Amino acid sequence: MNILVTGANGQLGHEMQRVALGSNHHYIFTDVADGYEQLDITNLDAIRAMVKERSVSVIVNCAAYTNVDKAESDYDFANLLNNTAAGNLATAMKEVDGTLIHVSTDYVFQGDRNVPCREDWETNPLGVYGKTKLAGEKAIAATGCKHIIIRTAWLYSQWGKNFVKTMQMLTSTKDSLKVVFDQVGTPTFAGDLADVISHIIETKQLDKTGIYHFSNEGVCSWFDFAKVICELSGNTCDIQPCYSEEFPSPVKRPHFSVLDKSKLKATFGVKVPYWTDSLKVCIKQLAEANNK
Repeated sequence: MNILVTGANGQLGHEMQRVALGSNHHYIFTDVADGYEQLDITNLDAIRAMVKERSVSVIVNCAAYTNVDKAESDYDFANLLNNTAAGNLATAMKEVDGTLIHVSTDYVFQGDRNVPCREDWETNPLGVYGKTKLAGEKAIAATGCKHIIIRTAWLYSQWGKNFVKTMQMLTSTKDSLKVVFDQVGTPTFAGDLADVISHIIETKQLDKTGIYHFSNEGVCSWFDFAKVICELSGNTCDIQPCYSEEFPSPVKRPHFSVLDKSKLKATFGVKVPYWTDSLKVCIKQLAEANNK
């Protein structure tokens, strides 16, 4: 089976490259970055051509516009990547009876309830990023293709820019730091998400169309997350909690966006690691990479 991965140079894309090494399937990795096969996912004809030429039967879409603040003033480009491109990929899969595995976000929810978000909840995104990601979900469903949409949250890894790497840098260079404690969710290690996607592919569960939620297990605030990152990294920075209003932002973020993972676990038969256990794995990977 030939599997096309978009956004291969991103956090999840790098982890998909890792899982591909243990697969008998053939993976094709594309990205706009140098060193990868080029594919313009905003061009439906270009996608169709690659799908036909390479006999692609599964697309894993890891590409997205993820700058939440910048999206507020860059609607057209955010919508192009998060909505139009997602619809294009779905259309291409529909035409060959293939499956699209697409990554979405907790930002489709308003985040004003204090119980874990379920897939069947009403959506109400607060900003452009969430609105364009939700539009992408709807565009995929409208094509009628087989699709597995996985909403995730607080993604981090040893790759790219993310909260873990930022906190490691700040807590190693600053004596004190303020981090918001009124936004609550669950971190997601990109390696665990890639493992779930790989499991779905390898166990041939690609026909289970629907929306699913995935993050690691547990609950924490960004403040809690930062404290544990600091401790596991061996830093001694004094981290203090603060309110979101102390860090003005162009967009309001969900205050409670813990994801209920019951449906994904029951449907695909996967176990989900606790967030601190996965964080330890990532911190170790970062330490090993820095020592090379």
